[in-house]
Amino acid sequence: MSSFDLIVLGGGPAGYTGAIRAAQLGLNTAIIDKREVLGGTCLNIGCIPSKALLMSSDHVLFAKHQAAHHGITFENVSFDLAKMMQRKTGVVKQLTQGLEFLMKKNKITRLHGVGQVVAPGKVMLGKADGKQEELTAKHVILATGSVPSELPNLPVDRETVVTSDEALSFNEVPNELVVVGGGAIGLELGSVWSRLGAKVTVIEFLPRIAAFFDADVTQTLQKALEAEGLSFYVDTAVTGVAKKGGKVLVQAKGKDGKTHEFTADKVLVSVGRKPYLDGAVVKDLGLKLTDRGQVKVDERYRTNVPGLYAIGDIIEGPMLAHKGEEEGIACVEFIAGKAGHVNYGVIPNVVYTSPEVAAVGLTEQTAKERNVAVRVGKFPFVANGRALANDLSQGFVKVVAEARTDRLLGAQIIGAGASEMIAEVVTLMEFGGSAEDLGRTVHAHPTMSEAVKEASLAVDNQALSIPPR
Repeated sequence: MSSFDLIVLGGGPAGYTGAIRAAQLGLNTAIIDKREVLGGTCLNIGCIPSKALLMSSDHVLFAKHQAAHHGITFENVSFDLAKMMQRKTGVVKQLTQGLEFLMKKNKITRLHGVGQVVAPGKVMLGKADGKQEELTAKHVILATGSVPSELPNLPVDRETVVTSDEALSFNEVPNELVVVGGGAIGLELGSVWSRLGAKVTVIEFLPRIAAFFDADVTQTLQKALEAEGLSFYVDTAVTGVAKKGGKVLVQAKGKDGKTHEFTADKVLVSVGRKPYLDGAVVKDLGLKLTDRGQVKVDERYRTNVPGLYAIGDIIEGPMLAHKGEEEGIACVEFIAGKAGHVNYGVIPNVVYTSPEVAAVGLTEQTAKERNVAVRVGKFPFVANGRALANDLSQGFVKVVAEARTDRLLGAQIIGAGASEMIAEVVTLMEFGGSAEDLGRTVHAHPTMSEAVKEASLAVDNQALSIPPR
């Protein structure tokens, strides 16, 4: 029987980050994952492979439709999907190998198999050969992640009706793809296959896509994606599905009462994710869950089971890799007697479409719903020199500040590089800065990030590159 200070169940971003931080703090640490490699959903079948395909497909889009504007002509543009997939796999392999290297260098015991908490401080490891090994630890962290949600009237068969797992590995471009769900995953993967030649239709139950952003942001995003070739049906629910002649027939009904039928080679169900526990804790321990199946924890990530903690997608909050990573760090710092901390008010959220969309903190709409008096500054990329020079003038930056104090409450960026630019706003918000602080910070010229400065100045109607309101 092996004994540790800490055992982490789950090798995704929350789990492996927590394990590394624990090792740094001197804890004898083990990490268990059922996959052959670490990285969880994000690295293996999520964040990383999707970004690799987004980049490859963006090059195809440029060659076919945008290069001519720069005086560059391509004849008979073609692509090799197998090589794209090979590159994607190579990126994932390099990163997973890097994680294994980090485990060794940090002297973390890497265990392959399925872990189950059978008693406080006791974990049973089920190995691939059927054997079991009992492990003990002073502390155990659950970081088992999440899996795609499904709809009862749209059963997934993983061949024609698929989740994001399968949509990352099609061996050919579908002629017609129906995406059910207009959130980040659906929009990103819909963009990939649209750029590669699929006719993509997105069905969204809510009144607009990516509804966690303000309406002016999502309207701009939808127009941009429609220009790429995607079609959208919002306020529309899927009512049924049937298979006919190798095709999938999707029935849907709008809230206006109109019915629709779509034909597709593939249907991607992207309606969110749900916590994945799958027997990670024996029922006899009485682990408390929320109504949504999330593990209940206190401010130190402790569950109701002594010595058992939970982090990442299995607890409340946005299911984001970077949120899980910060929880992993904070959790083990609490365990080690230090002051762990996660500021949930400044966790950025990104959709990696073209243009990208990134946000942090309060939106203008959320501020209104909470009766928070705010002032808003907005600056379009079409007035930014670098954006025009780069032919990337779609979108804008929108900054929300508290009306009385000017404290920065949030920002949204829709435009090329939004995922990188949002970090500046996150940093300022972490330190309680104001819109004026951001607006008076010197930005290199010409850069896209000058739009962040200008939007901050626009809060007081002092933007320099657009007329006053």
